[in-house]
Amino acid sequence: MSVDMRLEEPGVSGLGEIDEAGFSDLAEPHRRELHVHCYRMLGSFEDAEDTVQETFLRAWRRRETYEGRATFRAWLYKIATNACLDLLAKRRPGPATGGEVLWLQPYPDRLLDELAADEADDPEALAVARETIELAYVVAVQHLAPRPRAVLILRDVLGWPAKDVAELLGDSVNSVNSALQRARAGLREHLPAERQDWTGRDEDAKTRELVRRFTDASVAKDIGAITTMLRDDVRYAMPPTPGLYVGRDVVIGDWVADGFESLGDLRTVLTSVNRQPAIAFYLWQEHEGAYLPLTIDVLRISDGKVTEIFIFHADQFPRLGLPERLAAES
Repeated sequence: MSVDMRLEEPGVSGLGEIDEAGFSDLAEPHRRELHVHCYRMLGSFEDAEDTVQETFLRAWRRRETYEGRATFRAWLYKIATNACLDLLAKRRPGPATGGEVLWLQPYPDRLLDELAADEADDPEALAVARETIELAYVVAVQHLAPRPRAVLILRDVLGWPAKDVAELLGDSVNSVNSALQRARAGLREHLPAERQDWTGRDEDAKTRELVRRFTDASVAKDIGAITTMLRDDVRYAMPPTPGLYVGRDVVIGDWVADGFESLGDLRTVLTSVNRQPAIAFYLWQEHEGAYLPLTIDVLRISDGKVTEIFIFHADQFPRLGLPERLAAES
């Protein structure tokens, strides 16, 4: 599925005479979408932030090279994509054999909402945007080599023509088409089996009820109740902690071994990240007289069961707009 999300920007031609303030006025409206693009490429919110900053710096320094043959937006995407490729060339090793993506970080829905208005009138664009930001997709993309990854995102997510992608990467159209086929095949190997069913649709009443029951059972440390809500082949990871656990018994066994049942008093805040339901857990700390951030569970739900759980550490709470603490009476 692809959709052309490029925008025309009449009136932007050469940039040779523009000052820094004027350049910022042109570039800043594209910051969020470039950040999401870099996030898909890199899987890390923080790396995406750094790369967007690098993109704007490179664009400012090279502003005299922009001649207006492509849109200013497309020119920024070219610089951003190449900045991502440069980072990937010197980055830490790729995913472990078990499929872990240790640098994975969540993306706040409140920031994704800044782009939602652009897609509201195009159901296909909305579906693509939602399903390609879910954690399962972002993880699968991280298993692709950098250049095929870039081709896949530019072609299938942004809807760029093959000739434009070829120009960006300095390749032939045939090379781009070949890379796209390899990337699609590689993506299918790492996506969930029910890929065609998770289309980023709004949560229905049954999903909300399952999230509520999972939340209540977690607060109660009711392992039996939690077990009934997990699908047999549920997957669980807690980046950046190594380990990918597959299978209900394996997942539950790991939680029990880590002392889940002996956790203290918990409180929760329901939220959403990467267009998925999420539960922020807070643990009572007597010396603080408050509940402090513990972890955030991001769930994927299929056919009435929890099929994937990514658990992130408390350091992600501020970025996600979550409270720093909950009062005793909360």
